[in-house]
Amino acid sequence: MEKIKTTVHIAGREYAISSYDSEEYIQGVAAWVDRRMRELYQATRLPGGQLAVLTAVNAADDMMKSREEIRRLKREIEELRARAEKA
Repeated sequence: MEKIKTTVHIAGREYAISSYDSEEYIQGVAAWVDRRMRELYQATRLPGGQLAVLTAVNAADDMMKSREEIRRLKREIEELRARAEKA
């Protein structure tokens, strides 16, 4: 599989991203980052570097909470499956 080079716009700047994912997917990711950065800028007025770090920290927080929720749901499914097998 060959990498696809995609140009995206985030916070008023253009970036070239190479990825195995589709251009549509990368554009969607970039749009999410751009939207989050704009929202955080409106709330904080932080300069670019600090805004990028805050955006990354918030994204990592969302990801870690999502992973924990996935683990919790998997445990719940296993518990329900075990109960169903006993019934």
